[in-house]
Amino acid sequence: MQTITTTEDLAIFCEKAKAQPYVTVDTEFLRERTYWSKLCLVQMALPGKDGDAVLLDPLVDGLSLEPLYDLFRHRDTVKVFHAARQDLEIFFTEAGVFPDPLFDTQVAAMVCGFGEQVGYETLVRKIARQALDKTSRFTDWSRRPLTEAQKTYAIADVTHLRVIYEFLSKELKKSGRETWVEEEEAVLLNPETYITRPEEAWMRVKTRTTSGRFLAVVRELARFREGYAQNKNIPRSRIFKDDALLELASTKPVTMDELGKSRLLLREARRGDIAEGIIAAVQAGLAAKPEDFPQVPDEDAQLQVNTALADLLRVLLKAKSEETGVAAKLIATASDLDRIAAGKRDVPALLGWRQEVFGRDALRLAHGEIALTAAGGSVRVVTV
Repeated sequence: MQTITTTEDLAIFCEKAKAQPYVTVDTEFLRERTYWSKLCLVQMALPGKDGDAVLLDPLVDGLSLEPLYDLFRHRDTVKVFHAARQDLEIFFTEAGVFPDPLFDTQVAAMVCGFGEQVGYETLVRKIARQALDKTSRFTDWSRRPLTEAQKTYAIADVTHLRVIYEFLSKELKKSGRETWVEEEEAVLLNPETYITRPEEAWMRVKTRTTSGRFLAVVRELARFREGYAQNKNIPRSRIFKDDALLELASTKPVTMDELGKSRLLLREARRGDIAEGIIAAVQAGLAAKPEDFPQVPDEDAQLQVNTALADLLRVLLKAKSEETGVAAKLIATASDLDRIAAGKRDVPALLGWRQEVFGRDALRLAHGEIALTAAGGSVRVVTV
């Protein structure tokens, strides 16, 4: 197999790929010790059992990835990934580019009846009728030289993907569900999916406390942590974890002496820039005016859910999932069902292709226009 280490060789391969209907792509990266993923390897393969399959080493000095990004912008060639979200985040963060058009085989497989969050290994076994050697999965992809075992493992992630893509794309055409997959992939191609704003980081911190002052301190601590992690390119947990953040929001230390009494704070966070940032964040939270307190965006806790209707919606969802062969969680989440049962209508399960599959009947059930009845081992919808 060829390992591309020069911009010239990358340009040659990408030009060849532009003449093809699709190219399969995968990446290997590290993120355990950094905030931003470190791209360590790119794998690509062209159509055909014996089509070119290459490894691209982005860690080589002087190598430009611009020919790859130019291929991503080339709309006559479909870029095929499996579970593309993390791969796309890397390319968007590094170059502000998305592979377009995109085909995500994990999304397509869920629409085609292969279950929820189906793994690549499962699709290789069920569609390509091959077995994967996963022994190199958790190796350090930043170390050079790569071993032959690593190369073999990496290239298999794009060679079998050709068979999987061709099978799933045919299935989607037969079922007429191509637009369903496109709706899901639109989220993957939206920049907002990958932008993390420090001022919004507090929304990911789980707490049952709704005190405005407490949440104001949580917001400022989360803002400081996120910004510091991004600037230093280190994981959030290396600064302080969520449990320590909640402890700090509760104790509200405003001096180094008070900060030193924290039980959960890492030693490195008790001094220097981090300690000063914590104290400044706590002071900012304490100084916040009541009208500027964070508002908890999740209304689910206050929803007046009709539990009987919610249970019926779950039965309907199961029936629709079995009828269409589409994973239930892809159609509607538990939160979607509860919101519908509480009278909410701004729910993803009621929009797009989901409305056709589930949403229309869900509303009819909520309005008493249909009923559910058992018929053998299945559930039937009956018009009232």
